[in-house]
Parts: sequence; C-alpha cells; structure tokens
Amino acid sequence: MTQEQIRQEVIALQDMGHKRLLLEAGEHPRHNPIEYILECIETIYSIKHKNGAIRRVNINIAATTVENYKKLHEAGIGTYQLFQETYHKEHYKELHPKGPKSDYDYHTEAMDRAMEGGIDDVGLGVLFGLSLCHYDFVGLLMHAEHLEALFGVGPHTISVPRICPADDVDPATFTNAVPDDLFLKIVALIRLAVPYTGMIISTRESPRVRGKCLEMGVSQISGGSRTSVGGYVIEEEKEENSAQFETSDRRTLDEVVKWLLDGGYLPSWCTACYRAGRTGDRFMTLAKTGEIATYCQANAIMTLKEYAQDYARPQTRESAAKVIEAELPKIPHEKIRKASVIRLKKIEEGERDFRF
Repeated sequence: MTQEQIRQEVIALQDMGHKRLLLEAGEHPRHNPIEYILECIETIYSIKHKNGAIRRVNINIAATTVENYKKLHEAGIGTYQLFQETYHKEHYKELHPKGPKSDYDYHTEAMDRAMEGGIDDVGLGVLFGLSLCHYDFVGLLMHAEHLEALFGVGPHTISVPRICPADDVDPATFTNAVPDDLFLKIVALIRLAVPYTGMIISTRESPRVRGKCLEMGVSQISGGSRTSVGGYVIEEEKEENSAQFETSDRRTLDEVVKWLLDGGYLPSWCTACYRAGRTGDRFMTLAKTGEIATYCQANAIMTLKEYAQDYARPQTRESAAKVIEAELPKIPHEKIRKASVIRLKKIEEGERDFRF
C-alpha cells in the first residue's frame, strides 16, 4: 500500500472510533523493508481527522534483528506482536520448509531480540490447531516464563487464535483442530497461569465464543475488523480475496461496543500507560499488585465518554451513559475520581485526550 492509501485506511478507522491499531505486514524483503514499516508508523501517527487520532500503533511483522527492533522502539510503537504458530519444532519445519521463516530458532528467539532492542511490551500467541494444542499451550507458558526470568518482564499480551477458514484453507483438514469446549479451557488456564497479561480474542471467533471467552478472562477484543488489504476503504471483490482469514464476528465496532455495554462490561480505548511510560517492568509491577486499577478505571471511563460523544449511535450513547454512571464510584482513588467527573464535563464541551 502507498502512504496515501494507508492514510485513507487510517481515516476510515478513526471514523469508526478506533484509537489504536495493529499494523501487520508480510516479510517480503523488497516490498516490506524496515524503512517502509517505519514510514507507515510515521504516517499513521501524523493523521488527525476530526476528533480522531491513533494514539498507539502496535506492530506484527516478521522476526528481525536487534538493530531493527531498536528502530521500531524509537518510532514509538506500542506492543510488538509475533505469533509462534506452533512450538512443535518438527511440525513447524514441515509448515515452513523454506524462506526466512523456516529458521525455527531465529523465529522463536525474536522476543529476546526485541527486548534487547528496547521493546519491553511484547505479545505472544500460537495458532491453535496447527499442532497438538496441549503441546503448544505448555510451550506458550514456558515462553512467557522464559521472558520473565530473563528480562523481568512477561508478555504484555497473549493472543489465542485458532485455525479458521481462509483462502485455500479448510480447518477440517487439520487433525489437531480445537473444539469450542477445549478452546475455552485453554483460555481459562492461560488466564490463571498468566494473570497479569492482556488476553486477546479476534473476530476469527463467533460472537457466542467471544462472549464465553470474556467470561473466561479475555480482556481485549477487536471490532469491525477487515483482514483484506485496504479493506476499510473499499470492500474487496470476492474473486480477489486477499483476506488473511475469514471473520466470524462481522458486527460493526459500534454493535460490539453496545453488546459489551449491555453485558455489563466497561469498554476502554485507553493508551495512557504507553504514553506515560508505564511499560515493561513498570507496568508489570502495577499489574501484578492490582495498583493499575488506580489508572485503568478512570481512563476507561473517559475514553468511553469520548467514543460515545463522537461515534456512537444514540442507543449506544444511552447505554454508555448508564455504564459510566455505574462505574464512576468504582474509581478507587478519591482525587482521581473527582478529577474524572470534571474531565467528563470537559469532554462534553469538546475537549479530548485526558488521561491519568
């Protein structure tokens, strides 16, 4: 994509109400060099459309060098995300027989190099169903334990994708496909084993499964996602399908937000910790003790208020008002609670981007 195409995509995402996004790219050395990725990040952060602004750009690109990770860190990325796909070495090599991704060790040690390059928020994940899920579940937890033991910082996020339909991919051909009941057990066990991490579930899963995952401890979900190149501006023709995978939850972002609000959840677009320097070991200390709630509750309420004012349908705005009223008294720090009430009024008057 050109920088102008990226600009149009970002404006479309901002008009939906998004404040952070995940930039994903392939590993072609000529079409996706690190210089191109850095230019994309600069473009994304530069776009201010109406009340919209992307406040955090997370990155999912192929394993690279310490030097390149330093460049990404200096560019101001949020979380660096890279999925192992499978920790089973033999199966990994069968699935990646050649190309830069074929080096199992280089791929698996990418997070070590990212940490060495200054990126202290990293996101792990495997593609459940490629190999025996029990093996990959243990491998994922051992990877988290390794990072914490070596760098004092475990994964900022853990994603739990599983095999789903895509162009030329039929999940039925994978003998290790994970059924719903086992998948939910995996989600629950990861939450128990790594309680400090953010757990992500994508629109690969159906609304029903995503709802169950929220009950099991998932804390981050996507909404209104398109997985095709340039899919937010122009819907792609079916015969020209470039989608990475088919989405099962095709609701708009606002429909997802309304669903969360009506389910008693407090949706948050918060990016405060990243911009305040509460990352890596500083974030982990707050997360493990629960002190992060001092900031999270208030920041979530203020970002929800922004969304309700700028992007929500009337019925969503009404639900948001009820949730904000119910959640305000739960802000644990009195000074922050009182300041939040004042800032909510200022948001109604047109001011934006408050954070603690």
